[in-house]
Amino acid sequence: MSAVPSDRPTCSIVIPAHCEADGLRHAIDTVAGILTRQSVSFELVLIDDGSADGTWEVITQACNNLPFIRAARLTRRFGKEAAMRAGLQLSRGRAVIVMDADLQHPPALIPEMLRLWETGGFDVVAGVKLPQGDSAQSSGVMRRLFFTLNSKLTGVDLREASDFKLLDRRVVDAYLALPERNLFFRGMIAWSGYKTATLPFTPDERQHGKTQWSFRHLTKLALTSITSFSSIPLHLITSLGIAFIIAALLLGGQTLYNKLSGNAVSGFTTVILLLLMIGSVIMLALGVIGEYLARIYEEVKRRPLFFIQETLPKEQESENSRLSPPARREDTPS
Repeated sequence: MSAVPSDRPTCSIVIPAHCEADGLRHAIDTVAGILTRQSVSFELVLIDDGSADGTWEVITQACNNLPFIRAARLTRRFGKEAAMRAGLQLSRGRAVIVMDADLQHPPALIPEMLRLWETGGFDVVAGVKLPQGDSAQSSGVMRRLFFTLNSKLTGVDLREASDFKLLDRRVVDAYLALPERNLFFRGMIAWSGYKTATLPFTPDERQHGKTQWSFRHLTKLALTSITSFSSIPLHLITSLGIAFIIAALLLGGQTLYNKLSGNAVSGFTTVILLLLMIGSVIMLALGVIGEYLARIYEEVKRRPLFFIQETLPKEQESENSRLSPPARREDTPS
């Protein structure tokens, strides 16, 4: 099995991996086999996102045996967004496909993605997940709620969107030129507005290991999505404050009327309820403001998004400085 020789391959496949030692070699063989049968020049770009198992050993062995693999090992786990960013920076293909290492993004769709890109004139081919089985029943309501809220607040429709995408080289370059540190890959690609085709797919069953996505990771992703693309929550706080001022004026007028008419009722129930309501709103407002301040704090530090421990093949070592961008506004920053 070998790739068609080319200094600039037609297609790069970016696969971020965290603790995927059990199934990564199968993923490599599956994807490479499909692309070889398509007779296109290609490369596989593998990013080890600080794995604690033998993921890097699997990558090293594959790189020694297969000439079309390029790889980078991050110094620690920086997260999937940073790993995808590293892979996109390392990629050289005219088209770049990002997919998961667990093969829940079906490799069989790669030929159709390439066809839409080559003959359809699309800059982006986005895989769109179809709900399936128990997952659709158990999480469908929460997913719909999140995507509806996200769409209303940000104006970016991400319903059933995934990171399984083909990007034309100019889309990759545009993405890499974005300066922010709080990355949300699927949202930023949708926001960019390039001509997009959608390709529905049913996620395959995970063959090895277990998912690395916890409720905490999903919550963080949701907060990043909303705060990166919309300031509406801040405006909602202002609207809520105005509503409370109006309610306070009405309640104050009623209280003054009852006092002057001699109908004032003793007791502190109303006062206690008002204090609880106002206190809750204030704490909620401080929490929303704090989220935005945290994003600003992370942006102004201008830290690199990741650091590279090593790269393969070894002649790539000189590219480490390019893969770990210094914290400057003019540099392209996962």
